[in-house]
Amino acid sequence: MLELDKVSKWFGGLPALVEVSFGMEPGRVTALIGPNGAGKSTLINCISGVDRAQSGSIRLAHHPIEAMPAHEIAGMGVARTFQNLKLFARLSVLDNVLTGLTVAAERSFAVSMLRLPALRHQERQLRLRALEALDDFGLAGKANWPASALSYGEKKRAEMARAFVGDPRLVLLDEPVAGLNTEETAQIARHIRRQRNAGHTMLLVEHDMELVMDVADQVVVLDSGRCIACGKPEAVRRNPVVLEAYLGRMEATA
Repeated sequence: MLELDKVSKWFGGLPALVEVSFGMEPGRVTALIGPNGAGKSTLINCISGVDRAQSGSIRLAHHPIEAMPAHEIAGMGVARTFQNLKLFARLSVLDNVLTGLTVAAERSFAVSMLRLPALRHQERQLRLRALEALDDFGLAGKANWPASALSYGEKKRAEMARAFVGDPRLVLLDEPVAGLNTEETAQIARHIRRQRNAGHTMLLVEHDMELVMDVADQVVVLDSGRCIACGKPEAVRRNPVVLEAYLGRMEATA
């Protein structure tokens, strides 16, 4: 589903990513972990087109996307959530999720102006899909609430509903449980497992190791922009290089 080959990125001469390579199988969850500053968010941004890698290749279903703009990558079926919530506070929860169907709602200006029956039918279908996504994430009863009225955990789920509503090929989840309590984290874990069982492919950036070990099929570890380990969760957890990277960073902080 996704192949990265020697992806590198610099900021002002400082390396953020150094020849990162790994692959993802369809219908699986790959967790991307590493200490703060390891390059995780930069890699997510390069995959989604927010940033552009300076060297290396990124392929989605064998199609190169490393030079494509973000909107074209989204049109190929890549959706994402954000580490910092990106909801439209004044819009309803339903309208926020509908923005995840922008690519599916392509119509000409003339059709939109004339309000032809085909357009009205499509709008009804899109609203139904958005409501179904909200129901999947336990928010159907709050569809007409302003997004600003949701709790923080509900906002996280609304953003996930928006990411999955278009049935994307690949979903990039950037720290979906950051700031959540134990109960909310368990709820997000159930949603991730349900989406994986439905066949969705996910790249999960997360610091919560309990969640990673619970939902991930593969774990990729970055440290200082380099991939230092890739494999099954249990094998990565016992990897001495990974332990040294985390423990060394903890000792430096202490």
